[in-house]
Amino acid sequence: MFVRSAGIMGILTALGVCAGAASAQDFYAGKTVDMLIGADAGGGYDIYARTVGRHIGKYIPGNPAVVPRNMPGAGSAIAGSHIYTVAPKDGTIIGALMPGAIMGRLLDEKAANLFDPTKFIYVGTADSGTRVCLTLKSSKISKYTDTFTQTAIFGASAAGGATRDYAALHKNVNGAKLNIVSGYKGTTDIFLAMERSEVDGLCGLDWSSLKSQKPDWLRDNKVNLLVQDALEPDAELTKLGVPHVMSFIKSEADRKAVALVVSQQVFGRSYILPPGTNPDRVKILRDAFMKTMADKDFLADAEKARIAITASDGDTVQKVVIDLHASSKDVVDRAKKIVEP
Repeated sequence: MFVRSAGIMGILTALGVCAGAASAQDFYAGKTVDMLIGADAGGGYDIYARTVGRHIGKYIPGNPAVVPRNMPGAGSAIAGSHIYTVAPKDGTIIGALMPGAIMGRLLDEKAANLFDPTKFIYVGTADSGTRVCLTLKSSKISKYTDTFTQTAIFGASAAGGATRDYAALHKNVNGAKLNIVSGYKGTTDIFLAMERSEVDGLCGLDWSSLKSQKPDWLRDNKVNLLVQDALEPDAELTKLGVPHVMSFIKSEADRKAVALVVSQQVFGRSYILPPGTNPDRVKILRDAFMKTMADKDFLADAEKARIAITASDGDTVQKVVIDLHASSKDVVDRAKKIVEP
């Protein structure tokens, strides 16, 4: 009797698994999944999201078409607000947000009412990168310490964008004499401004983005890499002689505040779902994302695009975001101060 019952239970379990797989396939078959990118076309975040989008569909049951759509503005806060309040919760939209949007509620009081980043459901992150400040060889600023004695104009996007926040960080913590010109749509426009000598440089650019967007600058030795921003020094940049931000910071309070700000790079290329998304679809998309990160065709595509892949799963990213937003008030208050332009 027991053997017979166990056999029946096994059949029912198998039928349940098959029904679940069929249900997922039925849902996604013939559908479109929007990859909503909170950045301009052609930038680093756009390149990453489009590369992920070209491959993730084959790991989603039913093989839906994955279509990239750009919704830039306010350092990805516009896209974040749309995903939080308007987007369907059925697994047909995946957001690609800049880390500043996820940190915004913590560091920028004006962003507090747009959305709660801890309530997003994180699919995973494609990279945990290092950011840099840079100028062109034509600039009078050839090394980081030059910014301590000479005034430089640095281009930046809006509040919440890394190019503005990181330039402010260097100005407020280490005394860099930076005049920050905000309002550029994205890094592509700042690059053009640098080439026209309208600005000296920029900060807060992902090292992987520089390699994918401007490989000729590196190949032809057109760029000065001033300083690297990360919790730990990047081996490749250190080998190139680029100093680490922490080596210039004397105050322990500032070290903790800077560590909080740069911790966002742990989820540097994160992908999110709206709060309340169907749990079964969350699992499907998280599994599809991690399978994509290990896919040989995806990795070959990423190498061709010169983008680094250091993936983390959705549960890991979710915990990092929640822990960051639980940081002590004194550290958060100082972090807010150091990213003010």
